[in-house]
Amino acid sequence: MADRWALALAEDGGVQLAPLGQDGLPAGPVRWEADLARAVRERPDVTRWVWRSTSEVYPALLATGVRVERCYDIEDAETLLLGHEGRYGEPRSAAAALARLRGGPVPPDPPQRSAEPGAQSSLFEPQVTHLPLTDLLDIYAEQQRRHDRAEHPDRMRLLTAAESAGMLVAAEMNATGLPWRADVHREVLHDLLGERYAGGGEPRRLAELTDEISAAFGRRVRPDLPADVVKAFAQAGIKVTSTRRWELESVDHPAVKPLIEYKKLYRIWTAHGWSWLQDWVRDGRFRPEFLAGGTVSGRWVTNGGGGLQIPKVIRRAVVADPGWRLVVADADQMEPRVLAAISRDPGLMEVAGRGTDLYQSVSERAFSGDRDQAKLAVLGAIYGQTSGDGLKNLAALRRRFPRAVAYVDEAARAGEEGRLVRTWLGRTCPPAAGASDDAPEEAGIPQDPDHPYHTSTNSRARGRFARNFVVQGSAADWTLLLLAALRQNLSSLAAELVFFQHDEVIVHCPTEETDKVTTAIHHSAALAAHLTFGDTPVRFPFTTAAVECYADAK
Repeated sequence: MADRWALALAEDGGVQLAPLGQDGLPAGPVRWEADLARAVRERPDVTRWVWRSTSEVYPALLATGVRVERCYDIEDAETLLLGHEGRYGEPRSAAAALARLRGGPVPPDPPQRSAEPGAQSSLFEPQVTHLPLTDLLDIYAEQQRRHDRAEHPDRMRLLTAAESAGMLVAAEMNATGLPWRADVHREVLHDLLGERYAGGGEPRRLAELTDEISAAFGRRVRPDLPADVVKAFAQAGIKVTSTRRWELESVDHPAVKPLIEYKKLYRIWTAHGWSWLQDWVRDGRFRPEFLAGGTVSGRWVTNGGGGLQIPKVIRRAVVADPGWRLVVADADQMEPRVLAAISRDPGLMEVAGRGTDLYQSVSERAFSGDRDQAKLAVLGAIYGQTSGDGLKNLAALRRRFPRAVAYVDEAARAGEEGRLVRTWLGRTCPPAAGASDDAPEEAGIPQDPDHPYHTSTNSRARGRFARNFVVQGSAADWTLLLLAALRQNLSSLAAELVFFQHDEVIVHCPTEETDKVTTAIHHSAALAAHLTFGDTPVRFPFTTAAVECYADAK
C-alpha cells in the first residue's frame, strides 16, 4: 500500500482520494468515499496526505478524533515557492496556482476574515468551487518541479515539509486550547482594575487615574486619547510628540507616573479584560487561532484573541488541569546561536557549542567581560543597531567573529540593493520588505510599529530588515522542525502541545510525564538543529520549568 495519498473534498460532500508513487504521480485510480474521517481513519499506513489546505481539511478530522502523521499543504507550498521565485504577494490559492499552470487568468485570493471568538475555521473565506483531485495532482506535480529548480532543492523541500508540519501543529493547538481559569482571570482583573461600572465604562481604577492625571494638568484630560494628552503637555509648556512610554519617562511632570500606569492598565482592560474573557475562553480553554508562518519571516501569529501577547500578570490565569503540569520551555539565546549556525563562523560556533551563557562567553572574547556590551553588540549586529556605540561594538565583534558579521552585512547589502534574501532553508524575503515585528526592545531598538524602521521603504530600512530576516527567518525554520519533532516524540504520551511563540513552547501533561516531556524537548531541539543546519557544534539548549501556573515559570 502507498504511504502517500492525495485527498480532495468533493462538491457532493464526499472526498476523492488516490495513492501516490515515489515520483509523486498517481499510483492507482481516483476513488470516491462519502465520509472524510472514515476515509482517513481506514488508511492508518498513510504517512503523508497531500491536500489543498490544512485549514480546510484538518479541523474536521480533529473534530472526529482523527490525527494524521504528516501532510503536504498545496497552498502553503505555493506561498513559499512564489516567495522563492521573487513573486511574493501574487495570489497563492490553489485556484491561482492552477490558472498559472494552465495559462489562464489568475484569480485573486479570497479576502482574509477576522476570527470569530470560539470559532475554528479557515483563515480565508470559503471558496465557492471545489478543486477536483486531478487538478490538485497537476499542481502538486508542478510544485515538485519548481522545488527541483530552487537554489537548494533539498533545503527547500525540507522547508515545505516543515511548514506543512507546522500547519498540523497549529490546527491541533487550536483544537486543544490553552488551559485557562476564568475565575482566576476575574480575580486578577478585579485586583488590577477594581469594580466594573454599569454600562461598560472604565473600571474604578482607571477612573481614579483619569482624575489624578486631570488634576495634575489642571483640566479635564482623556488619557485614552493621545492627542488630548499631547495637547495637555503643550499647554503645560512641555513638548512631546507621542504618549509612548519611552518618551513620557523623559518628562518631569506629575502627570507622568499616573499616565504610565493608566496606559498599562488600559491595555489590559481593552486587550484582556472581561469582554475578552467572555469572547475567547470556553470550557476552561483559550483557543486563539494559531497561524503558522503568518509573517514574512515565518514567525507565527494568531488570528484574533491576541494569543501571542499575553501580559505576564494575566498569565496567572493559565493554570494546568488538576493532576497535570505545564512544561514551559524557553530557547536560550536563540538568535546568536542561529547566526553561528548559518554563518559557519568558527569562533561563534565554538562559543554557541558550550553549555554556558553565550553572551558571557562573547564578552570574555571581545568585550573584557562586559556581558551587557556583548549582548548589545550581538543583537545590534542582527537587528541593525550599527551607529554610535553600536558601530564601535560592531567593530569589536567583527574582529573576533568576522564571518558572522560578514553574513548579516551581506544580507543587509542585498536588501538595500533590492536583491532576494533567503533563510538557510530558502524562505525568501521580498525585495521591498514592509513592516517587521521582530526587533526586540531588549536590544535597545524600537519595537514601535510607527517607528520609521517598520514603515520606511528606503534602502537603508530594507537593509536592516534583510539583516534581521536571515537570522529570524532561519530561527523560524528551525522552530518548525522542533515542533514537528516534538509532536512526534509526544505522540505516545498523554501530553499535549498547547502554546508556541517564537522561542517558547508550552506542553500540558500529567504530572508523571513531566520528565519525559522535558527530555523530549531537548531531544527535539537537537534533532531540529541537525536537520536544519547540518553537522555543526552549535547547541540549542532550553530552559524548562514544570509548573502549575504559567506565571510561575518566569
